[in-house]
Amino acid sequence: MLKVIDLEKEYEGKPLLCGVSFEVGADETVCLLGRSGGGKSTILRIIAGLEEAESGQIFWEHQNLARIPAHHRSFGLMFQDYALFPHLDVFENIAFGLRIKKLDSQYINERVAEVLALVGMDTFGQRSVHDLSGGEKQRVAFARAIAPDPKMLMLDEPMGALDRTLRDQLLKDLQSLLAVTDIPVIYVTHDQEEAFAVADRILILNDGQIIQEGTPQDVYSHPKDLWVASFLGLNNRLSGRIVELDPFTVETPIGSFEIDCPSGEYRIGSSVELLFMDIQICQTIKTQGNTFPAEVTGHRFQGYDHKIKICIAGKFDADLITDHALHPGEIIQVSINTQSVLCFAKGKQHENC
Repeated sequence: MLKVIDLEKEYEGKPLLCGVSFEVGADETVCLLGRSGGGKSTILRIIAGLEEAESGQIFWEHQNLARIPAHHRSFGLMFQDYALFPHLDVFENIAFGLRIKKLDSQYINERVAEVLALVGMDTFGQRSVHDLSGGEKQRVAFARAIAPDPKMLMLDEPMGALDRTLRDQLLKDLQSLLAVTDIPVIYVTHDQEEAFAVADRILILNDGQIIQEGTPQDVYSHPKDLWVASFLGLNNRLSGRIVELDPFTVETPIGSFEIDCPSGEYRIGSSVELLFMDIQICQTIKTQGNTFPAEVTGHRFQGYDHKIKICIAGKFDADLITDHALHPGEIIQVSINTQSVLCFAKGKQHENC
């Protein structure tokens, strides 16, 4: 449906986007995930026709959009601040795009009523936007974006202005709404939880480049490099040295690990970073396998679970998520699933623009 090819964009004389290319298929929700200020919103604005790139091409169903003005592209765009018209009530905010198209009044009335029902605001048509809560404004902005039946919907940090509790509820609602719209969606966010919740496919953007893409599960389970791992909150890392290639064995301060790794990329003696994806608390005392004593060094209640900091064998600081509290000073036993340990060459990262 949508094809973006080699977008290049500068900001204040410095590269902002460097050869960004991707596609969005029919009925697919693609999430652009990256740090704030990394160019995600700029990509949306270029696709929408609100900004121009220095170079690159955008195709919609094989049609080059270079000469197509923004109002003829028929893409819906929802901004983080919602950009509702303060002088118009809820009904007229949603009807605005339909009136621009000079559609029949009866159709406008029916369509506005339809999308108000879709977002659960049937009785809000005559309400002033000044009287709406943050969540209600978000729903109205979404309704306005989909009312003109856009070819594609683009959401720019739609949850960014909401508190955590409201965001979690609206995120569930948005998942249902996106399923009902049945059109391609590009969703921009810096929040990993949002991306994992709504996306069919995630594109991770850093330094103006898409450095990894895949399903939420693939991206989380197999980060391309240590930057991606860290960005996704995967920080249980330990330095080591390769001591054997077959089986692939890495010696670390807490012991040696045989792991599944493409040994052709490494040599004996090479320094590597191991990323431990699966560390579990042992429910019973074990005396063999990859099990270690660990001291609890920190605890933070997160409202729905507990983040526990531990020090394994006195040499490896790591984090765990548990469903119950553990207190600093407690001694526990943990196990490491070696099949989930990932190996990275030290210092190996993606290249900047």
